[in-house]
Amino acid sequence: MTITYELGNSLYVNLTNKCSNDCSFCLRNNHSDVNGEDNLWLDREPTVEEIKADFLKRDMKKYDSVVFCGFGEPLERFDDVITVGKWLKEAYGIKIRVNTNGQANLIHKRDVTPEMEGVIDSVSISLNTDNPKEYQEICKSIFGEEAFFALQEFGKRAAKYVPEVIFSVVDTTISPQQIENCRKIAEDCGVKFRLREYIE
Repeated sequence: MTITYELGNSLYVNLTNKCSNDCSFCLRNNHSDVNGEDNLWLDREPTVEEIKADFLKRDMKKYDSVVFCGFGEPLERFDDVITVGKWLKEAYGIKIRVNTNGQANLIHKRDVTPEMEGVIDSVSISLNTDNPKEYQEICKSIFGEEAFFALQEFGKRAAKYVPEVIFSVVDTTISPQQIENCRKIAEDCGVKFRLREYIE
């Protein structure tokens, strides 16, 4: 079971296979790893204690940050992300980022953003396109087109508690004009914008 894996100078955390989206461009549709080594499909979700134990096997001085991002949506396990995040802050004082679809408030039926304060340093939210219809066509959220608006609200709210919030889009999935529209959406929500390169 791969719980943590390395990419660049960061250590990534793989918590779950669950996701409220089924994106057409998702990496897991093509293969079971992200770095040619670590199989990220989980037979079961690791416990919090197993996650901590996995960190203790690592030389944490090697890493600039910890990123919650695996084959599923990490905030499906929001409470565990916060529990582990607090422990990481106390143990290592390391920067913590979450890569998310921004649907945590829909998933948990509450506003979870205040609970990220002091724990999460950066949140990257996959915006993916500039309109709800196409978002649903691409991402196939269980929440339908509502997810497109909910992720924007999540970003706005998160920006009150998290130092850095970013909306991202994948460069090959939408047109140049839509990219500019997405940049404007990010600006209107008071968050940063990033154009991501598609990973095969």
